[in-house]
Amino acid sequence: MVKITFHAVSAQKPEKENDEDKIIIPQAHEQLVLPVTSKKPFPTVLCCLIFGLVVFLSGLVLASIYVYRYYFIPQIPEDSLFHCRVIYEDSVYAPLRGRHELEENVGIYLDDNYEQISVPVPHFGGSDPADIIHDFQRGLTAYYDIALDKCYITELNTTLVMPPRNLWELLVNVKRGTYLPQTYIVQEEMVVTGRVRSMRQLGPFIHRLCYGKETYRLRRRNQRRRIERRETKKCHSIRHFENTFVVETVICDRV
Repeated sequence: MVKITFHAVSAQKPEKENDEDKIIIPQAHEQLVLPVTSKKPFPTVLCCLIFGLVVFLSGLVLASIYVYRYYFIPQIPEDSLFHCRVIYEDSVYAPLRGRHELEENVGIYLDDNYEQISVPVPHFGGSDPADIIHDFQRGLTAYYDIALDKCYITELNTTLVMPPRNLWELLVNVKRGTYLPQTYIVQEEMVVTGRVRSMRQLGPFIHRLCYGKETYRLRRRNQRRRIERRETKKCHSIRHFENTFVVETVICDRV
């Protein structure tokens, strides 16, 4: 008689195999941690430093150009600097004294659209030495009376003052001897209206001329009212040449 025995087979696999095939699902209160691959960090700080340095250097260059252009005497070609001598007849105050000579230095700045005139001490008297700026970009004229050490600001009179390009062409022709200006005098009368407190609105050229000086505003006096003799002690004149004639600017402290 043959005895046959059956062994019970377990339904579970060994623990080792179970651990390898097991999938672990994190619970709600646990965090899922992913493997981090190592990367080379981007040099953000270095880029910021380089960008800041570029901006700083650019601003420094622009500031240097601005300071040089507006606060130092600009260099212009030699043919834009003129020394003028004009012979004219004084039909206003001295019609019987014959002719007078007016001497001045003229600088014409075509790129910046302004003119600068320097009138030395006249030989005949009766007029003050002065530095004058006609700023066509701002529409202003500044008279610096050297004898009084005062500045006077008024609106640019384009009827009496030639634009830079036209005046440059006139003086070039005079220098070449192809054209001579008329020798007569025109008078304009000004009266002081008040003190100028802020110089920034006058532009860089007039600001440079009048900086640190007493500065006053002018307005044109009615031409029908002539200057009386009792007023002459309160007035002073500046004679200058910026057209085909000589201009005498009479400045009075009071109306």
